[in-house]
Amino acid sequence: MKIEKIQVLRGPNIWSIRRPKLIQMRLNLEETEHTPTNKIDGFRERLEALLPSMLSHRCSEGYEGGFFHRVEMGTWMGHVIEHIALEIQTLAGMETGFGRTRETKTPGTYNVVFSYIEADAGVYAAEESVKIAQALIDRQPYDIDNCIQQLRILRERERLGPSTGSIVHEAEARKIPWIRLGKNSLVQLGYGVNQQRFQATITGNTSSIGVDIACNKEATKKLLEDAAIPVPSGGLVSTDEELAEVIKKIGYPIVLKPLNGNHGKGQSINVNDWKTAKIGLLYAQNISERVIVEKYITGYDFRLLVINHKLVAAARRVPAHVVGDGKNTLQFLIDQVNADPRRGFGHENVLTEIKVDKDTNELLEKQGYTMDTVIQKGEIVYLKSTANLSTGGTSIDVTDMVHPDNITMAERVSRIIGLDICGIDIMAENLTQPLKESGGTILEVNAAPGFRMHLAPSEGLPRNVAAPVVEMLYPAGKPSRIPIIAVTGTNGKTTTTRLISHIVKNNGYRVGFTTSDGIYIQNTMLTKGDTTGPVSAEFILKDPTVEFAVLETARGGILRSGLGFSQCDIGVLTNIKEDHLGLNDIHSLRDLTKVKRVVLDSVKKDGWAVLNADDNYSAKLINDLDCKVALFSMEENNPHIKKFAKDGKITCVYEEGFVTIKKGEWKIRVSKANLIPITMEGKAKFMIANVLAATLAAYLHGFAIEDIALSLRTFIPSAHLIPGRLNIFKFINFQVMIDFAHNPAGYEAIEDYLKNVEASKKIGIISGVGDRRDEDIRECGKIAGRMFDHIIIRNEKHLRGRAEEEINGLIIDGMQASGKNVTYEIIPKEIEALKHAISMAEEGTFITALSDVISNAIDLVQEYQTKESQEEGK
Repeated sequence: MKIEKIQVLRGPNIWSIRRPKLIQMRLNLEETEHTPTNKIDGFRERLEALLPSMLSHRCSEGYEGGFFHRVEMGTWMGHVIEHIALEIQTLAGMETGFGRTRETKTPGTYNVVFSYIEADAGVYAAEESVKIAQALIDRQPYDIDNCIQQLRILRERERLGPSTGSIVHEAEARKIPWIRLGKNSLVQLGYGVNQQRFQATITGNTSSIGVDIACNKEATKKLLEDAAIPVPSGGLVSTDEELAEVIKKIGYPIVLKPLNGNHGKGQSINVNDWKTAKIGLLYAQNISERVIVEKYITGYDFRLLVINHKLVAAARRVPAHVVGDGKNTLQFLIDQVNADPRRGFGHENVLTEIKVDKDTNELLEKQGYTMDTVIQKGEIVYLKSTANLSTGGTSIDVTDMVHPDNITMAERVSRIIGLDICGIDIMAENLTQPLKESGGTILEVNAAPGFRMHLAPSEGLPRNVAAPVVEMLYPAGKPSRIPIIAVTGTNGKTTTTRLISHIVKNNGYRVGFTTSDGIYIQNTMLTKGDTTGPVSAEFILKDPTVEFAVLETARGGILRSGLGFSQCDIGVLTNIKEDHLGLNDIHSLRDLTKVKRVVLDSVKKDGWAVLNADDNYSAKLINDLDCKVALFSMEENNPHIKKFAKDGKITCVYEEGFVTIKKGEWKIRVSKANLIPITMEGKAKFMIANVLAATLAAYLHGFAIEDIALSLRTFIPSAHLIPGRLNIFKFINFQVMIDFAHNPAGYEAIEDYLKNVEASKKIGIISGVGDRRDEDIRECGKIAGRMFDHIIIRNEKHLRGRAEEEINGLIIDGMQASGKNVTYEIIPKEIEALKHAISMAEEGTFITALSDVISNAIDLVQEYQTKESQEEGK
């Protein structure tokens, strides 16, 4: 078996809209294609022995053990690998369950698709599932435990921490979109101008001064003490002399902790003698030169969590420990505790496994214990100096036991320090009495406090502490999204996108849009190139200045990794025509429709799909979508348009020379088409179709007819606004037009326009695109032969695996089939071809360059224009 390709899908895709996180593995079964599982002796038994938990897989049989029944009856190895990939992820603490295996048009080659939680782990699962299947076929041993552990390591390396993850999950529950910014825990909630950022439990609104104060324990202590908040007595030291002075003042036992430490690092607690105190000072100074020395307060370790200056949770924290039984060693007791099913690797379970480390050994050394010591019955041995859950500690929820005075005090503390999310560490016998009565004190105030102890306490009621964070960032009525209009189709996507963006900008929004030539905010290009995929969409949605997004969305990005957004308000489908067929398992217009409809399936239920009623494959989707549908058409009497009118629905049509919105039978005329510059006085019919699509999308969003009309009439077809879309450059004796047409439908649109162009001679500069089918290249040649008098064949910048001679031969075959005796020549370099065409132009000549390198061609023509203008002025 051979893995040909692994793709990580991160957004709505052709396999699923609701499950954006999928691995798609293209797998060639090779000789295994001829040996289904029932022909491999003992395969089912070996699989069940290695992964017995797969008994729970029901598969299509619908009952427990259904998958094993399929294996016994005979199924293909791609199907088995899909189930193995799902199971090993589940065993590693990543519960997944969606999978599909489908044969491609290439016999023996399958797309194996399954869901993942973390991308790197998903890719690893894909690779290992093939190795596992091969080992089972070959009767070879396989270390499944090592595989699961490697998946756990990958999971912990990539996953969001418990606190960050809880906020993200709460946002998802509220339909708030999110984007992870980089590999760490920096996360953006919402889109564009409505975004909010947070990292762990620090938000974009958290006061930097508040964080600085919380990180400076001495400053924190001084502020609280001045505000009559109980804090332990002590001082700040850097030398043995200063340490001795503080101890003389407060007496033993003491606590030493670095001034700028966190998470209990560098701390020594319950120190009762001078030798240990000196060691503790040096230990703390590994982190901070200045060290806090405080009176050791007895009692329990409590954490109060305050969000938006309101107490939301309280927990009692207990360091990792074991209780002796008088019979077994310390090591045995630790292993026994770790056997608790609630404990796991990293953050996979409620509790974390206890690991023996330097901190553990130092604590045991102080007590004279080793791992072989038998602990007396009932004796508690603490294994960590802090109660962090990440080191094996436990937590007990005590939220409902906090005295009102302590609640008021905690909320005051959050304001005194200045933190919107604040963790307050308290040492006290209880929280049911005011601290001043119980003798308790505040030990620390923490910025970025962990949520895990509250989300999943080992005892008591779990608290959804992520909810108040999201409510703080997005109070009732505050939007998290910005309007998104996504444009897809074969031809006309870029022009339609730019038209819609122009309308949006003219209505006062700061618009971000993506096209096949670059990413723009307003009309400023920020990134050049084909930017019609998910990364470019995210670029716009991450920009904090963007108020409205218009996203050209091409098939390549959808197939490669899915959409860059979870849902849009309006999806526009311009048309579905032959283009790029035969690539990436897309062999027919039906296949292509499945790709393009991903955009329409992502439209929210109360949003709109804008469909081309004149396009057969687009029209097939009219009654097959879960959102509202509106149609546009160049023919008012199109049967779909007539039915929509009868049903009182919204359409946009070209009738009697007007671009017209129809609401049922009522007509609202927007503008005469010949007054809209991009239509070339109404001669470019395909441009009128683009105008209809853009007008309808703008109207459905809610823009006024008058504003739409004005925007259409001020959208000038220039190389600046729409590079490579009917860009016409006028010279004294001839004209040059540059257009991006590159498939039969695009060529036919140019042919239709050129019929209305008066010219003494029409010269075409064309090429064949290497990744098109032979019949598509021939058809382009045939259409070119019909519309030009002379053709210059040049080469694409990227031949995409074809030879120049092969492509040119197909073009010439098509030209010769056009039924017209057209002359031609071959000039490989595009710029040289354009220069040659201009050099041979006579009065009245119209040159059409169908170019794939738009900017180079435009620059050259503009240079010629400048030169002609200078010569004329002499």
